[in-house]
Amino acid sequence: MTEVYESGQSGLDFNRLQAFRHFAEFEGKTQSQEHIRPLHEYVTCRLVLEGGFSPHEISPTPPLRVVQQTKNTLRVEYDPDCRNRTEATILGGLKTKNVDIVVTKDGIGPVLAVSCKGMTGAVRNLTNRLEETIGECTNIHISYPALVFGYLFLLRANRQNTGSPTDTVMNDDGRPVDGVLRFHQALSAMTGRLGLRNDISRYESIALALVEVASHDAGILIPEFPPADSPVHFGRFFESMYQRYDERFVVSAPQLAHKTRRNEWHPDSPAFEAEPFGRLDYEFRISGQERMG
Repeated sequence: MTEVYESGQSGLDFNRLQAFRHFAEFEGKTQSQEHIRPLHEYVTCRLVLEGGFSPHEISPTPPLRVVQQTKNTLRVEYDPDCRNRTEATILGGLKTKNVDIVVTKDGIGPVLAVSCKGMTGAVRNLTNRLEETIGECTNIHISYPALVFGYLFLLRANRQNTGSPTDTVMNDDGRPVDGVLRFHQALSAMTGRLGLRNDISRYESIALALVEVASHDAGILIPEFPPADSPVHFGRFFESMYQRYDERFVVSAPQLAHKTRRNEWHPDSPAFEAEPFGRLDYEFRISGQERMG
């Protein structure tokens, strides 16, 4: 069983494989959300280091802080004392809702959010998850139509004949079962919201990831599914969110750009050399490079 994921754990890091391995190997009750919390920290740290959002703008707050030495010099540092795992509560159009990850800009409100979900089995329940997914998105977009909303869904790649038949995700031939194929098709139709006047039940970005559970490869994503050209492939999830955010809150609102423009970090930021951020699958947002907005 994976070790409990706690602050101060020896050898703790925030790379994708570590978070996904924890999800693949977790044996406790999923109602506790402990199977997915490392993914939350992976996402919040990525939103800072790659996305350029300030840690204090994000809930839950990642173990990072910003040091401003001059007007144009921002360095990001690793600081476990800055971590706060409290989720933000958003006033939705239908009901208030705790959202897994929220970026809030002072004087503007929530501008970006990510809902992280994971299913360890019971593929038959995917239909129920679709209803929840549509409802959550609609509820939030009613109150905040400009908010960039992402949905990140992990599914254990349980093989046929290795457990309960109701938990089977992959057939013997390596293909996903029909229920997973239908789920992928439905999610593909729910992503790609481009503008404020578009369907509020669509997300700006969605990713579906099948996570390997075999002990020697636990945490690795199944490369064959979703296919590379899928609209819900993990590889385009963050890029799509950053693009929609820049279009709405920077390019289309130049008067607010001094508040909304994403930060660029100084190349010698201490966090870049900190051990917990080794082996990352993304690049740091470094000052001096040409950026949109």
